[in-house]
Amino acid sequence: MKRLALGLAALLLAWPAAAQTFPDRPVRLVVPFAPGGATDVGARVLAEALGQVLPQPVVVENRQGGAGMVAAEFVARAPADGHTLLFNNTSHAVLRVVVPNAPIDPIRQLAPVAILSEMPMVMLVANNVPAQDGREFLRMVRAAPGKFDYGSTGGGGTLGMAALLFLRTTGLEMGEIPYRGGAPATLDLAAGRIALVYDIALTGLQTARGGQARAFAVTSPQRSPAALEVPTWREIGVDSEMVVWQAVFAPAATPAPVMQALHAAITRVQQTESVRKKWTELGVDRVLATPPEEAAQYVARDVQRWEGLMQPAR
Repeated sequence: MKRLALGLAALLLAWPAAAQTFPDRPVRLVVPFAPGGATDVGARVLAEALGQVLPQPVVVENRQGGAGMVAAEFVARAPADGHTLLFNNTSHAVLRVVVPNAPIDPIRQLAPVAILSEMPMVMLVANNVPAQDGREFLRMVRAAPGKFDYGSTGGGGTLGMAALLFLRTTGLEMGEIPYRGGAPATLDLAAGRIALVYDIALTGLQTARGGQARAFAVTSPQRSPAALEVPTWREIGVDSEMVVWQAVFAPAATPAPVMQALHAAITRVQQTESVRKKWTELGVDRVLATPPEEAAQYVARDVQRWEGLMQPAR
């Protein structure tokens, strides 16, 4: 860690004054969800690691509400000096659709510093559903439109996003049962009150391995290293794919040297074995540290995709 800190310090010396004095106070990493969820846990992994290579601590701050817009607005209106950052996931790409009259434009007013990780969603099917695999489940639902229900958190959450993409891709009809979070949806799935839930790999695979439901597919392009026995969407006949990413955002006006300093620190911690191990334990398939320009293109592609998909549903 000392070598990493020295490397970062040397890099900062080569940049203008804006970066040379950064950070000069604690950095706030704002999370739009409650403590304990996968996004919050990911933020804490990053914050702890960054605190060891930056000259100031990184503190996680949870600001819930507005489907993530409360946190996004708070960071967008903060001073553009790199000391207040947003940690969010794929749901950031649909904020403009979910909160159409928001006081800020989260896509234009926040710039990604780096994409940090990619993980699949897991297609979980209730144990009392007669289908034995994904293909049989698709045939069963297609033969009985509207008979089977799925759980969704709505409001642009990744559970609902995955289910929407699944239904739009396959043309299947299922009833939507809204929940306040993934945990109560999974409880009803385990009790057999609903047929389908999509969940992130971390908790979805735990649910399947605990016997509360069955994992019929992962949404990623390739099988997940964490569950090589589970086929992909395409293998069961769903012609699409989805990964859930996590990323760090800064106010769009943040100076380039500060963005580069942040990205340099993120790159260093993401390359350490200890941090990569922690991401893997969270169900992450790919540990990343994309440069700001590449991250901006990455997010823009996902915004275009998801806004186009969700607009007709409004």
